Amino acid sequence: MKWQEWLDKWSMKKVKLSLGFADLEWAPNDPDRDAAWDLYIELLTRISTQYLAPDHGDEKTALESLHALFYLTRETLKTRGRHCGEFAKIAIPVLNQVVRPFTAKWHRESLAGAFLEEKSCAEFRDRLRELQDELKIYTGMLAEMAGVEDLTELEVTP
Repeated sequence: MKWQEWLDKWSMKKVKLSLGFADLEWAPNDPDRDAAWDLYIELLTRISTQYLAPDHGDEKTALESLHALFYLTRETLKTRGRHCGEFAKIAIPVLNQVVRPFTAKWHRESLAGAFLEEKSCAEFRDRLRELQDELKIYTGMLAEMAGVEDLTELEVTP
């Protein structure tokens, strides 16, 4: 299967790979599977995929948890080494094309005091739910790459 076919299978429309990468075979190896497992667990247990009830948590902490994905992904890439290239081909574009636009926008908004306003907090949570839907797809992709059962929808959310 080619990379573009794998992205299409998962309906991951936001992630765009250059033509050279999109035409390469999708062939994860053991280091890819290990790296995918590491990040899968992080995503599965963070606000990135878990429902944030209106009367729970706070926006700043949620934003910090999402921002931590950059550090966690970098650490996974460094720890697992250069042999997890297939993992890197999905992890880096998801960070740069899906997570970064969200965190950049809301970091700026946060610095401007947005999280002191109820309307902005509600908008953040609405956009967070949209991001979570995308990251749930990514989490499923990581589960497949890791060769494990996808538990992304294990719990019932409102």
